[in-house]
Amino acid sequence: MDNSDNIETAGPSVELFPSPIRKNKRGKIVSSAERLRIINMYKANLEKDPNMSMRSMRQTISKCMGIGESTVHRTINEYKETNTVTSPKRKRVRENVFHLYDDFSRNAVRRHVHSIWFRREIPTIDKIHKVVSDDDSLPAISRTNLYKLIRDLDFRYCKPSRNSALTEKNEIVVWRRRYLRTIREYREQGRHIYYLDETWVNAGECPNKVWVDSTIQSHRDAFLKGLTTGAPNPSGKGKRLIILHIGSEDGFVPGGLLCFESKKNSRDYHDEMNGQTFYEWMENILPQLRDNCVVVMDNAPYHSVKKEKSPTSSTRKADIIKWLEDKGEAVDNTMVIPELLNIVKRIKPLHNKYVIDELAKASNKTILRLPPYHCELNPIELAWSSVKNHNLLIEGIERVDQVMWKNFIEHTKKEEKKFWDVDNIVDEVLAAEVSNLRLTITGDTSSSDSESESD
Repeated sequence: MDNSDNIETAGPSVELFPSPIRKNKRGKIVSSAERLRIINMYKANLEKDPNMSMRSMRQTISKCMGIGESTVHRTINEYKETNTVTSPKRKRVRENVFHLYDDFSRNAVRRHVHSIWFRREIPTIDKIHKVVSDDDSLPAISRTNLYKLIRDLDFRYCKPSRNSALTEKNEIVVWRRRYLRTIREYREQGRHIYYLDETWVNAGECPNKVWVDSTIQSHRDAFLKGLTTGAPNPSGKGKRLIILHIGSEDGFVPGGLLCFESKKNSRDYHDEMNGQTFYEWMENILPQLRDNCVVVMDNAPYHSVKKEKSPTSSTRKADIIKWLEDKGEAVDNTMVIPELLNIVKRIKPLHNKYVIDELAKASNKTILRLPPYHCELNPIELAWSSVKNHNLLIEGIERVDQVMWKNFIEHTKKEEKKFWDVDNIVDEVLAAEVSNLRLTITGDTSSSDSESESD
């Protein structure tokens, strides 16, 4: 018997099985319309049951809208405080492990790598992950992310033996050795050395205030061996001030402070500076420095604006030829662009002049740049940490006197010696590994030969 006649067919407007409420994806921005719906539901539920608890309220709304309870709770609290429903901020700083690892954290990781070398052991990613994980002052990090971080610090794998060793890239080692040799020579010549750097401070609502440090110890304490307590990463909340200063064993240079309010929602205070601002500051500060002195600074882009750009593969052929001829090079008009660029590559180091270097040279001063990722070789970093332990910026700067600066510089000299020693140890350990490998191979070969002879 056909029962099809007894089945009622639903019209297109009837929904027999309503679709389930879709949950908002984690991290997705809740729109203004959705926030308004949260508040309207909050008001409606409150009218039905004035005694409904906040917990029941957020659970009910969250289940109905598919939005997380914490978001519902924040939205309602914000409405209670402001009596308005605000629009969401579309630009969001996404957290990841690399944001958590600032310059000091990264340097702490490098120090852990070097500590393994100092034990005359081969650093591997597993050994490094073990010591980093055991360091409670460092953020938690997976083995995979640690490897990415190590690569970002310009470490690479080399295989002198059956074990893979993590060593720093040759360019970094060469730069560091050159820096250590040069600053040692300047000291032997009796030249006065200044150190400059930028940092940030949380200003709160008052531009003269800086952040008050918590009593919780951080990885900076380990880095500074208990000398001071360092600063956390910028929280992004409230105003931040970018400050630039310069100092030496005589203390901070009077009148050398540059301070301005941060305008960008950036985690890197270097984003706030530019070549023109730094140049104008240097113009004012150089006359106040001792004659024939040395100014140490890092290799931030605005510190290293080139006086003249060299030709690249995107440069017109006629402009490449003109650039070479201006440098006194004889150019054959039959040459093609790759040949011309090969000449550019050969002579470019002779003409790589920086705007700041030329400015300093004109007033009989010398610029010396730190190798990348080596802020521990700049004693002003210790001064910044001491400054940030005070409620007032100016008061904190004035407190860092000559005695403290001399102690900071002496501490930095010890760090310089450690870097010098670790490079020599790396050479010795790797050479020993290669020698052991050769002996092992030779021994195996001899053993094989004797066995074949006995047969």
